[in-house]
Amino acid sequence: MSELENKPVAAVEDAQEEEAVESPDVHFEPVVKLEDVVVKTHEEDETEEFKMRAKLFRFDQEAKEWKERGTGDVKLLKHKDSGKVRLLMRRDKTLKVCANHYITEEMVLSPNVGSDRSWVWNVAADLVDDEVERQLLAIRFANSENAGKFKEAFESARDSNREIAGSASESKPEASDEDNDNESGSDAEAEDAEEKAEDAEEKD
Repeated sequence: MSELENKPVAAVEDAQEEEAVESPDVHFEPVVKLEDVVVKTHEEDETEEFKMRAKLFRFDQEAKEWKERGTGDVKLLKHKDSGKVRLLMRRDKTLKVCANHYITEEMVLSPNVGSDRSWVWNVAADLVDDEVERQLLAIRFANSENAGKFKEAFESARDSNREIAGSASESKPEASDEDNDNESGSDAEAEDAEEKAEDAEEKD
């Protein structure tokens, strides 16, 4: 047996500590100083009208089947200036966007077959991964009560966006009489030019 094996554990530890050389407290200054980067989520100008955990699916037209898009919080966000409401959903942990679109007048939530806690709707322009695509989406909640709350908030946002769109169309200025006279004059000048061109062709 070695000399260390014959010694008790405490004595061995003391011997090892005595042999250990204390390392100096070394401090290195960083070569490059990194500045704090502010990451924008594009939600800074919006207020959260609704938020609830759910699971999102999209229908794959080629495979003819539903495919999971992600699980996370679905939000309805209202813009502070325009008042328009959009639906935004990010995946857990990665926070990657899996649904992002305004709630338009033609969007109707339909019950998913055989489920009282799931809805299906068509999206003409869903912006995900910097690409705008037409999608058929389905969302599933933990229970029917949560599904009902989502439907109520979704339809309220749709009605609000419809009113905003209607107000915007009514506020567009109508063409004045002077503009109409100018357009009429331009049409007359065009007709006169066409007649002159026809006369020139006949003479040739």
